[in-house]
Amino acid sequence: MRAIVVANGRGGPESLEIKDITCPEPGVGQVLVRVRAAGVNRPDLLQRMGAYPPPPGAPDTLGLEVAGEIVTLGVDVARWTVGDRVCALLGGGGYAEYAVVDAGSLLPVPEGIEFTQAAALPETVFTVWANVFEIGALKPGETLAVHGATSGIGTTAIQMARAFGAKVVGTSRGPAKTEATRTLGVDLALDSTAPDFAARLADACPDVILDMVGGAFLKTNLEALNLGGRLVIIAFQGGATGEADLARVMRNRLTITGSTLRARPVAEKARLARAVEQTVWPWLTDGRLRPVIEAELPLDQAGEAHRRLEAGTVTGKVVLVP
Repeated sequence: MRAIVVANGRGGPESLEIKDITCPEPGVGQVLVRVRAAGVNRPDLLQRMGAYPPPPGAPDTLGLEVAGEIVTLGVDVARWTVGDRVCALLGGGGYAEYAVVDAGSLLPVPEGIEFTQAAALPETVFTVWANVFEIGALKPGETLAVHGATSGIGTTAIQMARAFGAKVVGTSRGPAKTEATRTLGVDLALDSTAPDFAARLADACPDVILDMVGGAFLKTNLEALNLGGRLVIIAFQGGATGEADLARVMRNRLTITGSTLRARPVAEKARLARAVEQTVWPWLTDGRLRPVIEAELPLDQAGEAHRRLEAGTVTGKVVLVP
């Protein structure tokens, strides 16, 4: 099969090459999916640079989410049959014509959803569900602040929070991205480069903050959170360390937490898949959730997809089509 590999093991976007490699075979509890579309995510960029190795047992090739049809069933696979339209979260290997998937991580592609849309869902939806709704314990009527609002995770978090009955503050860098954030349906769009950013975020009194910036925003986040607020960190593009007023944390009963998704056990990902299917999938059916797709590119243009993400100009997701 054709797949994207990283020449010499690491490098820039130009290091991504399409090559013929051995097609994988499903093991116990796994299926083989004919990939019709694969989502591109920032962790893929880190892996390409050698900074985010795959977990044990996962393919060395890139790609954390796919959509397509099941073509082969492994041993001890229930519920699914050959020909089912599915999307899935992967440990790796999505940038290819075929991918092996743990059956527990599969989700059905709802009627009316195209493969390119479905491929943009698993990584972002699982991440938002696990961090905003489970760890962050967002409740209807509360306010969620999302940093990086125009990212794939940001656009998904905005829609999921609104579908759940929460208010949403979206933050992004610069006037153009702030205007793009406004069109996503947030209650308040803030420019994080504006002089009054910290004050306006604090005025919004968020109950939960989903943060991809990290250290550079730590002080601002803690000063903005409402009483009993929860700060959930899922990346640290602005540094891994920052200043924290611990007295404020104690006085306002704040929670600082975070998580990663890729290295979680298979059983935990299966649990998340069932929770997402039960609660979030109906939002796809009734139209309250639709992935925002900036571009669909052929598989052999994976390098261009990475260049676009690194440039920071993408709103939503870029999807590769084998």
